[in-house]
Amino acid sequence: IAIEGVVYDLNGFVHPGGDSIKIFGGNEVTAQYKMMHPHHTARNLEKMKRIGRVSDYKTEYVFDSEFSREMKKEVFKIVRRGREFGTPGYFFRAFFYIGLLAFLQFIWVSKGSSIPLAIILGVSQAWIGLNVQHDANHGAASRRAWINDLLGFGADFIGGDKWTWMEQHHTHHAYCNHNEKDPDSFSAEPFVLFNSYPAGHPVRRAYHKLQGFYFLPLLGTYWLSSVFNPQIMDLRQRGALGVGIVMENDWIKSRRKYAVALRLFYIYCNIIAPLRFHDPLTALSHTLLMGFTSSWTLAVLFSLSHNFENSDRDPTESYRKTGKQVCWYKAQVETSSTYGGRVAGYLTGGLNFQIEHHLFPRMSSAWYPYIAPTVRRVCEKHGVKYSYYPTIVSNLISTIKYMHGAGWGTTIVNNPYMGDN
Repeated sequence: IAIEGVVYDLNGFVHPGGDSIKIFGGNEVTAQYKMMHPHHTARNLEKMKRIGRVSDYKTEYVFDSEFSREMKKEVFKIVRRGREFGTPGYFFRAFFYIGLLAFLQFIWVSKGSSIPLAIILGVSQAWIGLNVQHDANHGAASRRAWINDLLGFGADFIGGDKWTWMEQHHTHHAYCNHNEKDPDSFSAEPFVLFNSYPAGHPVRRAYHKLQGFYFLPLLGTYWLSSVFNPQIMDLRQRGALGVGIVMENDWIKSRRKYAVALRLFYIYCNIIAPLRFHDPLTALSHTLLMGFTSSWTLAVLFSLSHNFENSDRDPTESYRKTGKQVCWYKAQVETSSTYGGRVAGYLTGGLNFQIEHHLFPRMSSAWYPYIAPTVRRVCEKHGVKYSYYPTIVSNLISTIKYMHGAGWGTTIVNNPYMGDN
C-alpha cells in the first residue's frame, strides 16, 4: 500500500485491526488510513516496512487543519481514546437484532414463508445491515479484530458480502461525493443520477426528468442486484473498480471461495427453502416481497445521507480551480446530513447521525448521540455548514426535491427543507 507517497509492505505486518487491511493491498490509501486512524502520526507508520516512494504523489485533501484539530480535541474529551468502540448498549441492540433474524429465518426455512413473515424478515435483514455489520466492518464494534470479523459476516446473511462491501464503502467514505472517486455517486447510473450534472451533460437521458418519482420504487431492486451480482465470484466490487481501486491481491483471491459458499447458503435459505412449502409462484412472490422490503429499508435510508438540497456535490472543486487543498473533515460534514435523535439511532444503527459517522467512521454508532451537539458547535464556530433535519420525513422531502432537481439539471430554490434547522 501507499500512504502519503510512501510505499509499505504489509507482508509480515500484524495489524491490530486484523487482516482486513489487506483488502486494499496494491492501492494508494492515504484517505482511508487517515479516516480510520485520526490520532496516528508518522511514528505509527514506522511499524510497517518501507520499500519505496511514489514520485508523483499529490492529494486534494489536507487532514490537519484548525477545524480538524479542534473537532478531534473536543470529541475525544467525550469519548476517550481507546473507548470509542461498542458499548454494552450497542451489543444488547446488536444481539437483539441477530436473535430476531435467527428466529425469523428459522421459521422461514422450517415452516414456510408468508406475506407477514416476508415483510418482517426483510426489515430484520435490513436491521442487521444497519446495526450489526456496519459497525463491525468499520472496525468499530470492538477493539478485538475477531469480533469485528465475525459480526461483519452479517452482510453475507442479508444477501450481501462483507469484502465487496468494504471495498466500496470505505472508498465512499474516503471520497464522499467526490466527482470522480466516490463509487456511491455513480452506483445507480444510468437509471438514476445522484450527481447533479449540468443540463446537456452526455450522461443525461430524458427519463431522468422523472427520477424524482421513480427513484424510491427503483431502490427496492437493490436486493436483487446484490444477491445475483456475479462480482461475488471474483470479489472485485465494480463501483470501486470503476473509480480505480485495484482488487487483485492474493488476500482477496483467498476469500473468494468463502464468499461464494456463503452466497449459496443464503440463496438456499431465502429463495429455495420456501419452494418446499409453496407452489413456485407463491414462493417467489414471498421472496421478492422480502427482498423489496429489505432493499427499500436500507436503500432509502442510505439515499438520504448525501443527497439533499444544499449538499456539497463536488467538495474538491476549489482544489481543481485554485490548487489549494480542501480540508477532508470539512468536506465530510458538508456532504452529509443528520436527522432525528436517539430513537432514530436505535433503529438505524446510528446512521441518522451521518455527519458524525463520516467524521469518525471507526467510532461505534452508540456514541454518535453523545458527540452530536459538540460536533455541531465546532462546525458553527468554524463556519462549516452542518445540515440537520428534525425528522426523517423532512430529510426525505429534501432528498426527493434534490433528486428531482438533479434529474432536470436545475437547482430548486426557496426550499424549506434544506437542513438549516
